[in-house]
Amino acid sequence: MRSVRETVAKTPLDVDRERIANLAKEAKKRSRATVRDRWHAVQFNLVLALQASVAAALAWVGSHELLGNPSPVFAPISAIGTLASSVGQRFRRTIELILGVAVGIGLGDALVLGAGTGPWQLGLIVFLSIVVTIFLGGGPAVVTQAAATAVLIVTVTPQSMQNIESPRVIDALIGGFAGLVVIALVLPLNPLRVVDRAARPALGRLVEELSETAEALKGRNAGRAQAALDRLRQVEDHMQGFVEALEGGRETSILAPVRWHRRGALTQYVESAEYIEHAVHNSGTLIRRAVTALEDDEPVPEEMATAVALLAESVRLLRKDLGLGVRPEAAREQALQAIGQAGRAYAEGVGFSGSVVIAQVRTTGSDVLRATGIERTEANRLVRRAAGGHAGEASDEALKDHRERASDAPSDAPSSEARSARK
Repeated sequence: MRSVRETVAKTPLDVDRERIANLAKEAKKRSRATVRDRWHAVQFNLVLALQASVAAALAWVGSHELLGNPSPVFAPISAIGTLASSVGQRFRRTIELILGVAVGIGLGDALVLGAGTGPWQLGLIVFLSIVVTIFLGGGPAVVTQAAATAVLIVTVTPQSMQNIESPRVIDALIGGFAGLVVIALVLPLNPLRVVDRAARPALGRLVEELSETAEALKGRNAGRAQAALDRLRQVEDHMQGFVEALEGGRETSILAPVRWHRRGALTQYVESAEYIEHAVHNSGTLIRRAVTALEDDEPVPEEMATAVALLAESVRLLRKDLGLGVRPEAAREQALQAIGQAGRAYAEGVGFSGSVVIAQVRTTGSDVLRATGIERTEANRLVRRAAGGHAGEASDEALKDHRERASDAPSDAPSSEARSARK
């Protein structure tokens, strides 16, 4: 009778309280994650803000001193536009800024001269600026810049200022040039550090959720695995920033002479990007099937959880070594160990979803191997050997082969062991 009374007492009010408490905990956890992500975004863009401020000041001084313009407007705007453009596209952005300013100035001055200023003139000039720049083949940046410049011409520039079209275009040229000078010479970013910071949210989240999945498999906790899967979807949001950072890193390594020595390590990161993206997608399938395996009460051998944990460690080591600019040999070894444990788990006996988890460990492990620089056929051979239970032997052979290739063809990126020896 006591158990019945307790059951009755728990419904519905206690159940609602428990549900609300769980929702509050989840909201608190998400809030902490949001604050962390936003603070990371601030840190990532702090140098960009400093670059933009220096470029704007440099453009103002250049226009003021070279042109004698008492109040230069377009130079700082162009400088900021160059810095604020999508990384990896600043050369094109600078050209677009100058073209946009030229179109806006021409149309704006023509309308002011013929029809004066006012609200309908302002609306007309914005319309014409957009139509003309689109007809000329301009992209969104050119369209926006032309319309914004025309608005400034109509609303800000005094009508008494005549024949200053050429100085305005030169203003825009000075601003764009100032932005490029800051990027290349004054405050050039470390391209490898930029890419590493951009990769950290995506790969860090992937490591966390694979580790959480491993713990969920150990404890047979389907809810924990499902929560990891839900959070993993955030990785997709971070991948775009990672791709843009790669473009920006390549741009900086070309523009900035002091960063030319980073080209080799950056190339290694660029070549790994495709396989990192594959690893993210395949990990999502892995975790999804892990949830199903737990919900269906399938057999979950201890080796399966170990395999997922080792896979998470391989991703962590991959990001670490790529960020340091060294060959990611440690990540390779961990990936092979993960595949070996997955093979042992399969031999122990798994269900349908469990077999998919095993297959995805192999596939994701192969992605990690490809990201370390191994060719497809060699990666497939090592995966097959490791899956047969010879993970240690396979990893030793991979490291041996890699050292032989490195001795025949010297690389700009030292190995992890060489890095440690120098320390």
